[in-house]
Amino acid sequence: MKIKNKTVPIPDGFTADDIKVESSICTGEKTIGFYSPADKKLHYAELVRSKADIDEFYQKYGVKQ
Repeated sequence: MKIKNKTVPIPDGFTADDIKVESSICTGEKTIGFYSPADKKLHYAELVRSKADIDEFYQKYGVKQ
């Protein structure tokens, strides 16, 4: 049985507009996280294996896609 997690607040310094999915050029592996234009990196990144992982990321932070 999967337990639903409570909504996590969006990390300081980021907004819902900063959520971005990136794909590796070498492996094609996808990650989702909060993109920082200042250092051009994803923060709080998580691996994406399917569309469900993307949906869960948005739900985790209480954001609509």
